[in-house]
Amino acid sequence: MFNLAPGFAMNKVMDVVTREVDQLHMPAGYITAFGGQSKIYGEMVTGFLIAFMLSIIFMYMVLAAQFESFVHPITIMLSLPLAVPFALISLFIFREHLMLYSTLGILLLFGIVKKNSILQLDQTLNLLRSGMPRRQAILTANRDRLRPILMTTAALVAGMIPVALGRGAGDSSIRAIALVVIGGQTLCLLITLLITPVAFSLFDDMEHWLRGWRKPAPARLKLVEPVYDLEPERSAID
Repeated sequence: MFNLAPGFAMNKVMDVVTREVDQLHMPAGYITAFGGQSKIYGEMVTGFLIAFMLSIIFMYMVLAAQFESFVHPITIMLSLPLAVPFALISLFIFREHLMLYSTLGILLLFGIVKKNSILQLDQTLNLLRSGMPRRQAILTANRDRLRPILMTTAALVAGMIPVALGRGAGDSSIRAIALVVIGGQTLCLLITLLITPVAFSLFDDMEHWLRGWRKPAPARLKLVEPVYDLEPERSAID
């Protein structure tokens, strides 16, 4: 049984202990296992991976039903991989470790980032249905949705600041969630605003290309040469 020293993370200590145990070359019949907080941490990592995969699948299914397309959900969900590294960077900046509540903050961040992409794509599709050219529709939709996205982000970050600075019982758990949301949303905001319209344009070009490639070739008309009867007409009277 051991306690972590200040400044050390659970996963790094577990890796060191595992390497040291492997070098002992213990005889048959001896086994080692982690318990307590270490066991909970291992179960947390496994559970987070399962929850992450299920969230991706369910989000795709809901978005595909909402937009009635298999391509548009991919455009929206491209912003999700950007949220993970920025969330980890925010933990590194604030000197926090990845734990159970940090992973919950990442899942919460997924929903916030996805919402911004939905606003952009939904307005773009509405303008396209009205007959506006694609390039103009993309620029107009991003200009129309920029203010709501910035207002929502500013309100969310401002609401999380007291939670991140709060002190009291259980402050470490809620502080980790707040820091992940503040740092991840602030850092990936600009990139998601640029990635979504560019990805929509590329996927739209690919979809039009696939439709043209699958379109059957028009049937060729076969020219039939006229047949002329060159024999002289016979008189009805011999």
